[in-house]
Amino acid sequence: MGIYSRFIFPRLCDWAMRTPRIERLRREALSEVDGEILEIGFGTGLNLGHYPEHVRHLTAIDPGVGMSRLAHHRIEQSPIDVDLRVQTAEELPFDDGRFDCVVSTWTLCSIRDARRAIGEIGRVLKPGGQFLFLEHGLSEEPSVQRWQRRLTPLQRRLADGCRLDVDIEALIRRRAWDKVRVERFLLEGTPRIVGSMYRGLAVK
Repeated sequence: MGIYSRFIFPRLCDWAMRTPRIERLRREALSEVDGEILEIGFGTGLNLGHYPEHVRHLTAIDPGVGMSRLAHHRIEQSPIDVDLRVQTAEELPFDDGRFDCVVSTWTLCSIRDARRAIGEIGRVLKPGGQFLFLEHGLSEEPSVQRWQRRLTPLQRRLADGCRLDVDIEALIRRRAWDKVRVERFLLEGTPRIVGSMYRGLAVK
């Protein structure tokens, strides 16, 4: 892991993902969480300030050592007890059916084997548990899709593995869920190649 991934990109990501629009989306996406919660892709801990007041404990994973280093400051300032592990999502170290809720915000785009990660998310959820997601991905517009595919190799280098062309809805629906709800929208003031958003939930 190079200097860019460990020290530079985590700080750039932390800065870019703290806009008022994104903060509002985080708060809305997390408003329904309850019970035993797992956050996939904890990053620098930007979701911490947006969990509902009743949340007092959170299990979280992130593979980035640099991200986790920055996250510890936010954890220390938070009333939430966070069990943060440096770990990939493709092989979760938890028992089947442990969690009531799994959260993913702007994470699935960067997971190398995202299909396997979705399977793991389903495995660790209790029956009736919810997977809540807020992600960017493949646009609905063919002209934008072409640019997303062209620019993804560069994006992966600059953004530590992030892809622009992941069809998030198709990825999630590959697994058999009891119910899936997906909302598509554009993030205001953001280029369409990075602002094509997916928000929703999948119920086990």
